[in-house]
Amino acid sequence: MAKRFPTTGYVEAMTDYIPYGRQDISQQDIDAVIEVLRSDWITQGPAIDRFEQAVANYCGAKYAVAVSSATAALHIACLAANLGQGDTLWTSPNTFVASANCGLYCGAKVDFVDINPNTYNLSVDELESKLAEAEKQGCLPKILIPVHFAGQSCEMEQIAALSQRYGFKIIEDASHAIGGSYQGKSIGSCQFSDMAVFSFHPVKIITTGEGGMVLTNHEELYQRLIRLRSHGITRNPDLMQGESHGSWYYQQLELGFNYRMTDIQAALGSSQLQRLDEFVERRRFLANRYNQLLQDLPLMLPWQHPDSESSWHLYVIRLKLDKIDKTHRQIFEELRSLGIGVNLHYIPVHTHPYYQELGFQLGNFTQSEKYYHEAISIPIYYTLPDEAQKEVVNLIRQRLDENI
Repeated sequence: MAKRFPTTGYVEAMTDYIPYGRQDISQQDIDAVIEVLRSDWITQGPAIDRFEQAVANYCGAKYAVAVSSATAALHIACLAANLGQGDTLWTSPNTFVASANCGLYCGAKVDFVDINPNTYNLSVDELESKLAEAEKQGCLPKILIPVHFAGQSCEMEQIAALSQRYGFKIIEDASHAIGGSYQGKSIGSCQFSDMAVFSFHPVKIITTGEGGMVLTNHEELYQRLIRLRSHGITRNPDLMQGESHGSWYYQQLELGFNYRMTDIQAALGSSQLQRLDEFVERRRFLANRYNQLLQDLPLMLPWQHPDSESSWHLYVIRLKLDKIDKTHRQIFEELRSLGIGVNLHYIPVHTHPYYQELGFQLGNFTQSEKYYHEAISIPIYYTLPDEAQKEVVNLIRQRLDENI
């Protein structure tokens, strides 16, 4: 039988399972999708343009290109930046594999920069050191993908300064971070990057079911992104070779992909975007409350850089295992068995068998590996009731207190 947790304005029917994240679909969202389904356009129509313009306006970027997933967004962003054979892409080991795979899709090599042990984002100190060595070896990266882990921005001003010095392009993997800010500006403004990528997967801040977006301030990149998401085709006579044959005519200018988003998804995204600030406000409240309720336990709580305002896609605790008699795995499995849908973000990319076959080894990126052996993502989402959050805290406390 379903139970309800009493809360202040955030009542939700739940089973005994509390997931680490989930979407919230309102009647407004449903009505927006139904309106599109009843219209003449359900794909490649005006809802796409509206969604792109709304996100661009929200973030303060000039252009936005909606696509079928954040993975697709990363792929075409790399292609638009001319990544290819003989080039190298660097990113963080503490991310989902797509942040690195996008480089391999383009035929480039991939390498990693270890994380800052406080923010879990790519370390600027490690980056600067690695760049200096790469310059000596003649193997500087063409592209850097800093990942805004859990919704907190990387130190983009310092990264941008290094890009000017060493000549690499920057694609922000902001899949976690829509609604967050850096130095008072919305993440996605591309103030310190060439492009930025968002994800609209259901556990993210807003959702289109599946979907992603690339933002940029460069018209040339924008035009190429538009082509790459749709088979490399253009209908713009100004971009064609030779004369147009008529209003029906199009040309394929390069090898592209079918990475388009549907109007159905875009309508949902536009509706969700209207509640983005509300979603983020609630997540920040929950994060601050976790900070208070968990502060006396043998845990390392998330640290926030003063230049950043996180959107709190994730709330990650790290176990101080030297003060706990159980293993990381035991605590994780016990919480799951008690109905707390904890998760682990992320398995360091370089430790996966595929990347091991490429030559990476355990011990290559020690901070990311240490983080992996201590980290647990606990529930945080818009409709998480206050009492459910207290239950999460109490069960964590029970798992830890009995062993202190």
